[in-house]
Amino acid sequence: MLLEQFLKTRAWSEALVEPLETEDFVVQPVVDVSPPKWHLAHTTWFFENFVLKPYVANYIEYDPKFGFLFNSYYNHVGKRSQRDERGFLSRPTVKIIMQYRQHVSEAIALFWEDLDKHKHKAEIMRRIEIGINHEQQHQELLLTDIKYILGHQYLMPPYVSKDAPDTGWLAEKELEWNAVPEGLYTIGHEGGGFAFDNEKEPHQVFVNSFEMTDRAITNAEYLEFIEAGGYKDFRYWLSEGWDWVQKQGAEAPMYWRFIEGRWKYYTLGGLQEIEGGSPLMHVNYYEADAFARWKGARLPTEQEWEIAFQFNPDWMYSPVWEWCASAYLPYPGFKVEEGALGEYNGKFMSGQMVLRGGSLATPDGHWRPSYRNFFHPHLQWQFSGIRLVR
Repeated sequence: MLLEQFLKTRAWSEALVEPLETEDFVVQPVVDVSPPKWHLAHTTWFFENFVLKPYVANYIEYDPKFGFLFNSYYNHVGKRSQRDERGFLSRPTVKIIMQYRQHVSEAIALFWEDLDKHKHKAEIMRRIEIGINHEQQHQELLLTDIKYILGHQYLMPPYVSKDAPDTGWLAEKELEWNAVPEGLYTIGHEGGGFAFDNEKEPHQVFVNSFEMTDRAITNAEYLEFIEAGGYKDFRYWLSEGWDWVQKQGAEAPMYWRFIEGRWKYYTLGGLQEIEGGSPLMHVNYYEADAFARWKGARLPTEQEWEIAFQFNPDWMYSPVWEWCASAYLPYPGFKVEEGALGEYNGKFMSGQMVLRGGSLATPDGHWRPSYRNFFHPHLQWQFSGIRLVR
């Protein structure tokens, strides 16, 4: 039932921030990281602006100023605060934001009681479903941003004291290669179930035969690249990637620290010894591509990735998003929806690379083979890793 899914999703967002101290909610160390308080408010603003305000007669907005503060990038909706100023907001307080969430959640639940009578029922349900999936995306960003906020502090405090979600994912076997024959295949979302507009318009693609690894690369495997001088040898790097290495002084993935002659890394459970058998996390596209070249392999295209998982869906479930050698572009037949919701995906199809799969931070039910994630190639803070093709 959609209402049950809505309420469950809203509750999970609040559970994710429960371990935080109040001071953690407002921090924005870099422009790509949003404060946890902003995520909680923005996902609430989404339901208020796209469901309640257009369709509920006499709906009383919680605070008209929130439209400016918590709009992310929807030009159709109006003016908004700058992304790099989200960390300035000591007010409204966390307490007020939680009250705002309750106000909107209760309004949706009350509206649901009479939804069968509404002439726009189908569209309203569609928007609620989009809002649920939108909040699930922000739940993943919440955990990603929380790790950045805590992991870039001097004290590197743990998010949780035990059972950290980014630890304990040990590979169970040696790396194996699996063959996929050449042929004409259909990719893109088909059939029932939710999908974003950028996944739709299923279409056929031809691929040559290839082999793909049956799991993601581990920390131990990537450590071999580091110890072989991978960050010091320009031959493995794209030109922009080598520029990034030089400017950043990069020597290892994000959160890795060389302390007293040993590599350690920050996890959501705090600083610890690197688990060699765990999947590598927090590398950018340039690092993934350089490692693949060093291994005499390459990254999969997103078409190859999706086709490979048609052969074996079990390969899809990985604790990390996997970089693909594909620019984020529209599928054939893609059309941008009219209005504000048309701004969700289409206008970002420039300068970004695709990641496929999901991660340890991806909520249950949010996985599907056609799902397309996308980020700029220099970004490391996502739970992103490597799968190889040859």
